[in-house]
Amino acid sequence: MGSAFVYAAARTPFGRFNGALADVRPDDLAATALRGVLAKLPGLDPAEIGDVVWGNANGAGEDNRNVGRMAVLLAGLPVTVPATTVNRLCGSSLDAAVIGSRTVESGDADVVVTGGVESMTRAPWVLPKPSRAFPAGDVTAVSTTLGWRLVNPRMPKEWTVSLGEANEQLQERFGISRERQDAFAARSHVLADAAWNDGFYDDMVVPVEGAALTRDEGIRPGTTPEILAGLKPAFRPGGTITAGNASPLNDGASAVVLGSEAAAGRIGADPIARVAGRAACALEPQMFGYAPVEAANQALRRAGIGWDDVGAVELNEAFAVQSLACLDAWKVDPEIVNTRGGAIAIGHPLGASGGRVLGTLAHVLRERRRRWGVAAICIGVGQGLAVVLENVSAS
Repeated sequence: MGSAFVYAAARTPFGRFNGALADVRPDDLAATALRGVLAKLPGLDPAEIGDVVWGNANGAGEDNRNVGRMAVLLAGLPVTVPATTVNRLCGSSLDAAVIGSRTVESGDADVVVTGGVESMTRAPWVLPKPSRAFPAGDVTAVSTTLGWRLVNPRMPKEWTVSLGEANEQLQERFGISRERQDAFAARSHVLADAAWNDGFYDDMVVPVEGAALTRDEGIRPGTTPEILAGLKPAFRPGGTITAGNASPLNDGASAVVLGSEAAAGRIGADPIARVAGRAACALEPQMFGYAPVEAANQALRRAGIGWDDVGAVELNEAFAVQSLACLDAWKVDPEIVNTRGGAIAIGHPLGASGGRVLGTLAHVLRERRRRWGVAAICIGVGQGLAVVLENVSAS
């Protein structure tokens, strides 16, 4: 089998919940990211794309069931370009890249575009269908924005706690202080702001038509641990998790072009990085924040390297506490992690975040001239995903 390579990555700016991208449909966000990443490869004939694999966590409204296919059509690609949509919740677009890389490696396609989208602002309320006609009682509309909904009563209660409560339990288990969480969160904002000011994201982020948003909306320059220390706990009285040390609700899309080495001529560009290893891991649902630990460890083993070889890590910051738990378990130098900011500042539009961390990792490896990097993400209901990239210019 051959190898799969990253050729280009792009994303929209990430908007805050009910913010600058609130009026933009998720299928239009997806089409924007798709057009944006292909614009970086003008030599690639879109008809050469063997498949589009798109991630989306909600899919209950304008995502339109198969938002990947909708993005292909709305982006103006040939109708002959196929597309599918995958759902591994927060890991959906990283899962899309995993699937796309396998497709390339197997020879089923030479070029695959992967990505993901989420509009958490526009996620609809849903009503369960009645079991019989004309029920007399009230029916509750359930938000599809985030977390459990319409829970099966057979599920054990300890599995179905809120995402915040699950991470408070993680905090208790590993003794990660509020002070460490706030310091980690403040660092995310400082580094993300610096990355934008340095121009790091200028080539990666594509504008959204009709939206006056030029950079990620959630970044708060000047954030300090002292400022964050003044926020109240969000999930437990006396708890440690606040709105400041957890990722917000967001809207956005990301995209990555994967291809074989032989496809470079048709793509019209040299590859950036090689997909060297990947893995999925699962734990008890309430332990989802810790699931990236073994996923990354397995991906590194499959790549034939260890943590001492890793020069950059992009870990999606769903919560500061789960990020710190993962870093502690890996015993990795925190200074190589999320050097250009993380999801606490940039945002976490569920289906788009995996593509963001993968694309960012490829560019960070090139910027820092490091050979090996890990992209990892935790996933609600007890899962984690990780991908190892090799910087081909440093090999």
